Amino acid sequence: MKPENTFYALLLVIFFFNCKEKEYADKIYEKPEIIREAASDFLSPEESMKTFYLPEGYKVELVASEPMVDEPVTIAWDGSGRMYVAEMNTYMQDVDGSGTDRPISKIKLLEDLDGDGKMDKSTVFVDSLLLPRMILPLENELIVNETYSYDLWSYKDTDGDGVADKKERVYYNPERRGGNLEHQQSGLVWNLDNWVYTTYNPVRFKFKKNEVIVDSLENMPRGQWGLTQDEMGIMYYSAAGGENPAYGFQQPAVYGDYNPEGRLSEDFIQPWPIVGTPDVQGGTGRLREDNTLNHFTGVAGQEIFLGHKMPPSMYGDLFIPEPVGRLIRRAKVKVEDGKKVLYNAYDQAEFMASTDLNFRPVQAKTGPDGALYIVDMYRGIIQESNWTRKGSFLRPVIVRKELDKNIGKGRIYRIVHEDIKPDKKPDLQGRKASELIKYLGHPNGWYRNTAQKLIILKDDQTVVPELMDLAKDNSSVFDGLFNKNKDLGIERVHALWTLEGLGVVDKELIKEKFLDEDPRVRVTAIRLSENFLKDGDTDMFSDLEKLVSDNSLDVVNQLALSMRYSKDKGATDILNNIKENYEANEIVSHSVKESLKKDDSRLAQLKVFIAKESPRNRQAILRGYDAYNELCITCHGSDLKGESTEDGTLVAPSLMGSPRVLGDKGKLSKILLNGLIGPIDGTEYGIMMPLKDNGDQWIADVLTYVRAMNSADGVNGYIVRNAREQSKEREDYWTLSELEKEK
Repeated sequence: MKPENTFYALLLVIFFFNCKEKEYADKIYEKPEIIREAASDFLSPEESMKTFYLPEGYKVELVASEPMVDEPVTIAWDGSGRMYVAEMNTYMQDVDGSGTDRPISKIKLLEDLDGDGKMDKSTVFVDSLLLPRMILPLENELIVNETYSYDLWSYKDTDGDGVADKKERVYYNPERRGGNLEHQQSGLVWNLDNWVYTTYNPVRFKFKKNEVIVDSLENMPRGQWGLTQDEMGIMYYSAAGGENPAYGFQQPAVYGDYNPEGRLSEDFIQPWPIVGTPDVQGGTGRLREDNTLNHFTGVAGQEIFLGHKMPPSMYGDLFIPEPVGRLIRRAKVKVEDGKKVLYNAYDQAEFMASTDLNFRPVQAKTGPDGALYIVDMYRGIIQESNWTRKGSFLRPVIVRKELDKNIGKGRIYRIVHEDIKPDKKPDLQGRKASELIKYLGHPNGWYRNTAQKLIILKDDQTVVPELMDLAKDNSSVFDGLFNKNKDLGIERVHALWTLEGLGVVDKELIKEKFLDEDPRVRVTAIRLSENFLKDGDTDMFSDLEKLVSDNSLDVVNQLALSMRYSKDKGATDILNNIKENYEANEIVSHSVKESLKKDDSRLAQLKVFIAKESPRNRQAILRGYDAYNELCITCHGSDLKGESTEDGTLVAPSLMGSPRVLGDKGKLSKILLNGLIGPIDGTEYGIMMPLKDNGDQWIADVLTYVRAMNSADGVNGYIVRNAREQSKEREDYWTLSELEKEK
């Protein structure tokens, strides 16, 4: 660099370091007087928006509403900013859920033609669907999953009219997903690691140019409706059934489900609605004296905001829609001694709240324009029919408030800041891979993730040298100053993962990146080194062991996580070294402990436990283990002792030593068939949902697994079949007192 250039560069350093970024007020709204019993009348979008309360400076803009959209549940954008909207057009059209399984739902394609942020054109991209629940735009196609199915279908519009005219199944699973539609998978998130994840299922997918690769994971978090990731690919799950607003976010899902105590700050599970909540499944026990919801119960569609057109303090915050409480929580993600802890951003208030009883936010999303988008299903009933049957707490409330009449509408909003103008539509679709590389360092995570995805799908190997150079570049001091909106560290992270997606994991580059100045890049390099560790390569140990003393806890913890993939003594030595130095750290010590188990996973332990069973019984137990992890684990916990909430109470009773589990098999079968309501051993829990939609063998397998864990014999399918026949006329849940009278 010439002396005069050095001089000017130093001047710029001084200038930028003395420039203060504009500060944005984040003053919460003055809470209105609580409306204990609000009217349930439908409001127009404009009227409904007047009922929204947001912090000072934020405002809501209407993006789309009925009749353009109808019963929307999830949205996604392609590279041109066209919005796909999945609709569940048959969801709870009356209090009994009549006609839910009719295949008449749709996916709409919405377009903003004049660039003002509001959609102008709506086309039915796909129709005749059975409650579509997952959508993922790829390069020139949309991947779709429907309720009750594991299959993934590709839809393409080959003539450009906005309507799909080519359909192809790209993943097939002959099993039918049982249970009600609320306890099924969601997601299809293209993660930073290039795998596509869903909730519930221990399966992930990798989409290549001409194939779909399937991989199974044993102990990943499960979750329900909603899945999101932060800038490093760590995903956040939630479970409405378990009243659990956030979990699974301490580590990447591939390393298992880990939820330490204290991950939610004190009282985090308390929402702060501004309107009474008469229609809460948990009944009066879930209401305060002012009739508002006192505990998260309908959490759904959460999002880590990674946009660039809101106040900088909002980047990386978790937004949690709560449709039962008619609100959206903003959570600050703070790292305390290596542990991520969630805090409400406001004191006894929410980021967004409404007094409109039909406001049902079911998803939040970071938009291509840098704003925060909200999907409002806008309807009366938000619980599935298993919880609205005769005898339930909800049914008379729904009838009294006439919530069952409020159907067939829906809104999509974006939240913006009055001092910041959102970006225009993106223009990534159809670009060459070489033209997409510059977006890997974009300040908006949507751009970074979309560019990475599109480059990989194009499989253009000619861009590998440029990506290699980008990954090697450590000139973050000056480049970052000249372009202060560009995060050079996260750009290198994406360059490395894009190379991985193209099949290029260069050992020398990885070793070089162990020394990168940005800890996020070092973490990425350690994860990528697993490609060599799994193959028995020991060449990296001398470089990896130096990272034991890294100044970043994230780096040390990732080192502990990755060492589980090597059987070599060198990996064990590194783990023991970390253990000695970080024994007092909760997060790192847990990672060390789990990695030292190597192949001793929960499933492996189960296989050892049932080794003496007959082959037939072993298969039934293992099938039951899978089924339990799909549906039951959310409430009853991985150890069968009941999932704990942050306040220490159990979501559901323990199944270990339970007199019901160890008692009459026919009565036990009836509990699963019709569900259970009322006190259990003197304690009130939520409703145990009916599982009669599942086959006799499925129920028998689940019970066989649960009884096996209690060292009891299994349950044959004919026992379940007899129980089903005996209770075929029954529509209501069981109570324990009724079951005791049963023969």
